[in-house]
Amino acid sequence: MDLNKKVAIVTGGASGLGFATCKALVKQGCLVCIFDFNQENGQQALQQLGPDNALFIQVDVTDEASVESAITQCINQYKALHIIVNCAGIGPPAKVLNREGEPLALESFKQIINVNLFGTFNVLSKGAAHMAKGDTMNDDGGRGVIINVASVAAFDGQIGQPAYAASKAGIVGMGLPIAREFARYGIRVNTIAPGLFRTPLAESLGEEVVESLGGAVEYPKRLGEPSEFAKLVVHIAENDYLNGEVIRLDGAIRMAAK
Repeated sequence: MDLNKKVAIVTGGASGLGFATCKALVKQGCLVCIFDFNQENGQQALQQLGPDNALFIQVDVTDEASVESAITQCINQYKALHIIVNCAGIGPPAKVLNREGEPLALESFKQIINVNLFGTFNVLSKGAAHMAKGDTMNDDGGRGVIINVASVAAFDGQIGQPAYAASKAGIVGMGLPIAREFARYGIRVNTIAPGLFRTPLAESLGEEVVESLGGAVEYPKRLGEPSEFAKLVVHIAENDYLNGEVIRLDGAIRMAAK
């Protein structure tokens, strides 16, 4: 796919891996719709990307009406949709049993599943309904690509991550059947499973903790840079033969139990 003048939706696009993705796509000539719940971060991201290159829409990915309205706004603005990158997610740690032996509240478990898994499906399904009606872009009949974001926790979930790991494993698990279904529409579906990255959340832990986390990576001995994540997004979007895959981007780390 030639990314110039293609239209992309990036959820969680106002910060961290999502914002890095927005910057990389704009650099390749894309027009980007930033979907994010944080109004302040969204406006700051829009200022940095430039109003000629991007549109910010406040979105709750768990809400069907919010997502449908935002996708409609994006298409009304740019008249097409070619790329969806689902970066929005949350992951507060919580064990199944706390120190007193009491079980994790079901609502707390549901909240993480709701944002990470249901939110991803909500955006991709509604976006694909519009994408499937678009014009083809190449001799293969391609219409677009959906890139979902899981985590190495889908495979190496740590103690305290039952909900987060389950949500990300769900994203991994639905990738291939959706890729197979969407083949008839010329829509590719791939998943990135990132490891430890230098996001604002990681940096808030302090440099000493960041260096310690980086030391657990096999090579290179550091946290990943958001720009490195964004480079993979660009490659997946550009490479039309990459479909139905889950790609770990993690410096060969395998997470310990805790």
